[in-house]
Amino acid sequence: MNARIAPIARTALAAAATLVLAAAVPAAAAGPQAKPGRAVVLEYKMPAGRSLTYKLQSAQTQVMEVQGQAMDTKIASTNTVTFKSKGMKDKNLLLGVTIDEMASTVTNSMQGDMSPDFSQVKGKSFDMVLSPLGSEVDVSGAEAITFSTAAETRDVSAQFKAFFPDLPGKPVKVGDTWPSSASLEQKSAAMSVRADSQYVNTFEGLETVDGMECARISSQVTGTVTGTGNQMGMDLTMSGTSKGKTVWYFAVKEGIFVKSADETTSEISIDVSGAGMTIPMSQTSKSEITLAGKS
Repeated sequence: MNARIAPIARTALAAAATLVLAAAVPAAAAGPQAKPGRAVVLEYKMPAGRSLTYKLQSAQTQVMEVQGQAMDTKIASTNTVTFKSKGMKDKNLLLGVTIDEMASTVTNSMQGDMSPDFSQVKGKSFDMVLSPLGSEVDVSGAEAITFSTAAETRDVSAQFKAFFPDLPGKPVKVGDTWPSSASLEQKSAAMSVRADSQYVNTFEGLETVDGMECARISSQVTGTVTGTGNQMGMDLTMSGTSKGKTVWYFAVKEGIFVKSADETTSEISIDVSGAGMTIPMSQTSKSEITLAGKS
């Protein structure tokens, strides 16, 4: 799943579950050093024992109007996660995942200011299976790791179902494009939310990042968000669209995801049938993932 698929779909799902929808996207870095004649092969290479630590930061702002009153909600999140290779499982990569840190604050939401309780999550580990082309084959182990927010219990699996970027599966030259898609669904006691995203990825050139020759890929993203649920005794139906851009980097020789930055805007409509009203919501999101350590 496209790594910067992850920010958009993953945060939209998590926040939507409490009427705080969130997505993600970034700032573009310096222009790539284009080498039009050279084709590169992109593939994840995770020999047993390799350890990669990533830091994720995101900020979302949503504005919605409820009975004539505007509400401006802000969400800030920071996560640190370590992936350690345990070798191969069939033709895929078996990774041990440890959640080093996870924190989030929500201000001025319908439930007031709140910070989800991640104390049960810190230090927890699970195994996941990743294909050499970036497909998250199995993250079911994350479903056993839960946290509390807005009087509900949720698991962290949505954080990892779209973490790594999808690769093209063929040699690519500067200017080549390939499509990818992501569909994520998250359910809680109050809400069931689904995010579907479509991506057009373009190999823009080669850049040196932290001493590694990296392919720079730009992804144009369009998507939809749908959901149903009940909050405060009222049935809700949610629908909307999103669009954005992600720029991400993949180390060609090392075969590792290095960093990404995303920016997304969303327009959501929440129908409250019992009250006979529709709540419009606009959202802007920015997020970035950086490789904080490797061994």
